[in-house]
Amino acid sequence: MNRRRNLQRLVLLGFAFSFVAILFAQGPSGKKLLVNGKNTGVTVLQAEGRFYVDIETLARITSGTVTVEPTQIVLTMPRANSDASSPQTTDVLSKEFVSAAIVSLADMKEWKGALRTMITYGLAVDGSLAQTYREQAETSLTQAAVEASTNADRSALRLLNNQFAHLAKWESDVFADRKALNGAETVDPNALQDDPALTKISSCGKFLNNMLVGRTFADNASCD
Repeated sequence: MNRRRNLQRLVLLGFAFSFVAILFAQGPSGKKLLVNGKNTGVTVLQAEGRFYVDIETLARITSGTVTVEPTQIVLTMPRANSDASSPQTTDVLSKEFVSAAIVSLADMKEWKGALRTMITYGLAVDGSLAQTYREQAETSLTQAAVEASTNADRSALRLLNNQFAHLAKWESDVFADRKALNGAETVDPNALQDDPALTKISSCGKFLNNMLVGRTFADNASCD
């Protein structure tokens, strides 16, 4: 029985030495190991059509760890932080800016709605009533400017400023038409459906809302 076990051990050792001999006989494959496009300086061994690299070396070049357990060897490598270097992140809006910008956009929408109501129902249009909505929108826009901390935030702030300017221009035109007693522009509700300025303001408002909710900056001609 002992002779049989010894014979089995000799056979296994023979296979092991043969495998090692094959590796050293073939030597390095001449191929260098690259990790994430960087040359590690490690030479890969090739045997029987397969490539081999030292596991501890692999752990070192990937900033990983090797744990030898009774029944297994555990190689742990850190996950790549793609968000830190991904070019897409340059268009991401900060949470603080988005919160302030949404409030500003909502105030502009109320301002626009008040003007529409005045025109639709032929209410008296005067500067004091509209000024309340305008000042509220201006205050929240200023707060959004304070919260703009990234290039994407500042690009989005430019669009918000454009929207405010368009609303201010439309308000000025409404006042001018009412003073000129232009009923077609200040009383007829159907006139709003064909108002190019209002159409552009509404389109920009919808676009800005979707952009802010998605927290990714994008440009749109309606906000120019």
